Amino acid sequence: MKKGILGALGRLGGQVGPYKKNALLSPMFTTLCVILEIYIPYLTASIIDDGIAVGDMAHVVRTGVLMMVMAALAAFFGVQAGTHSSRASTGFACNLRETMFGRIQAYSFSNIDKFSTAGLVTRLTTDVTNVQNAFQMVMMLCTRAPMTLIVALVMAFSISARLSMIFLGVMVVLIVLLAVLIPMAMKYFKQMFKKYDVINAVIKENIGSIRVVKSFVREAHENEKFERAAGDVYDNSVAAEKIMSLHNPIMMTCVRTCTLLISWFGAQMIVRGTGLTTGELTSLLSYVMSVLFSLMMLSMAFVMITQSAAAVERIDEVLCEEIDIVSPENAVKTVRDGSIEFDNVAFSYQGKGGKRVLQDVTLKIHSGETVGILGGTGSAKSTLVSLISRLYDATEGSVKVGGEDVRRYDIEALRSEVAVVLQKNVLFSGTVLENLRWGNEDATEEQCREACRLACADDFVSAMPEGYNTRIERGGTNVSGGQKQRLCIARALLSSPKVLILDDSTSAVDTATDAKIRAAMRTYIPETTKIIIAQRIASIEDADRVIVMDEGRVVAFDTPAQLMETCPIYQEVALSQAGSGSGDFDEDAKKDAGSVKGGERA
Repeated sequence: MKKGILGALGRLGGQVGPYKKNALLSPMFTTLCVILEIYIPYLTASIIDDGIAVGDMAHVVRTGVLMMVMAALAAFFGVQAGTHSSRASTGFACNLRETMFGRIQAYSFSNIDKFSTAGLVTRLTTDVTNVQNAFQMVMMLCTRAPMTLIVALVMAFSISARLSMIFLGVMVVLIVLLAVLIPMAMKYFKQMFKKYDVINAVIKENIGSIRVVKSFVREAHENEKFERAAGDVYDNSVAAEKIMSLHNPIMMTCVRTCTLLISWFGAQMIVRGTGLTTGELTSLLSYVMSVLFSLMMLSMAFVMITQSAAAVERIDEVLCEEIDIVSPENAVKTVRDGSIEFDNVAFSYQGKGGKRVLQDVTLKIHSGETVGILGGTGSAKSTLVSLISRLYDATEGSVKVGGEDVRRYDIEALRSEVAVVLQKNVLFSGTVLENLRWGNEDATEEQCREACRLACADDFVSAMPEGYNTRIERGGTNVSGGQKQRLCIARALLSSPKVLILDDSTSAVDTATDAKIRAAMRTYIPETTKIIIAQRIASIEDADRVIVMDEGRVVAFDTPAQLMETCPIYQEVALSQAGSGSGDFDEDAKKDAGSVKGGERA
């Protein structure tokens, strides 16, 4: 894939899509507008030399009417150019955002890990807006300015080649200055966009945690943090704009100098009678302004393009990120059953050369079996189950579901049969029914109620003001943690999966409700393989078998009764919880087995 800014521009250009017609019509109308505008000074010279100078008022009237018609046509073409450029740039931005968003949806977790949330938000908003403005500027100014420059130079040289050479000298000076200024400003613009990421991160963190901020009276601290982030954007923006602001006084100096030189030498040519008339000098001065202001427009476009160049590269990073988890050719589309097998599996978030958070995992889970997973924080429990639905790929070894390597499945087919309920679940803005139907969009209301009954959620949902049509706020902020977990379990059950993974997803409910949920699942979905990650022994005491993990390794895999006799870690946890009544994993009690160390990502 072609790298660099030119390659990025080529890839982004493909996002114009159905708006190509508008993108082509805008320069066409701009060109017509420029030709008419540039021809008007030539008619002005004709009025002066062939009309006023010889007293031919009929010629003045005829030429004046022609100028009015040409001015009206130029205005019409200008409006059309602006209309088409607006449609093309807005459509381009819309397509670009949709493509980026769709690309992000296809990312694996390892792809997403390379970008910050705030960085992706900035790319989808601020960066796209800058590119949109630059694209519109290119269609308008970068067509108008070169056309004006070329046509005006042609007309000027047709009047006086000697005086027109002054234009060329000024143009060389301006081009050299712009070539020096733009790279200097580019450095600051790149830094500025990175600071936008920091601002978005601060805002997202503050708004998402506003209750904690207010609880600890940390508003002043958060204000200071935001002021620092905003100040960094300000400093970089000012530094860049100071450099780019130099182009305007330089441009005006060149314009005035060029006007003075042409007026001086032109007046001498008229006085001496060396082939220049008063009307032609007037036209030349008009073309001076046209040529030099076209250069000014080009410099303005360069400022915008310079700003957007950093944004183009950042957007291109999202579009060019190679998705590392994709469906293979001739993918398997049917999951036979819920059996799971880990064959000498190892995993590292940094790839083969990185630190392993899972290693030497070999085990087999039978279809329909209920398996608990127990281990301390950082023992890689969540990492282990994330390999089942192929949220990550194993670095070494293989993971099989239904007898097939997960890498041979169609991703959508695999994940539709492996439902995951996380400890920190998310509900989306919409009604309860709309949230439940994430599990099965065709589910009837009665099916949703049945799933809620299994998850012990029907009672509190029915008690809501509008029952299953009650609106859930974004993130589920208007329901408790336990209610949110039960709704998420019901949502997973609606998908009728062959494998159901509960990743500490009953931690916010009481033990009695937890027991009811597990009993319901044993009775109503016996053929579904159930994997329960838990910190409470009570949550897995009736499992068929339990996996005990420590430091990314499986240290035991047996029935709860057998583990009580043979596994020191299981014994210590069971004894500590029985003695304290705590539902949490007591790491201090794990003396003989060694300490649990970090290695699993949150």
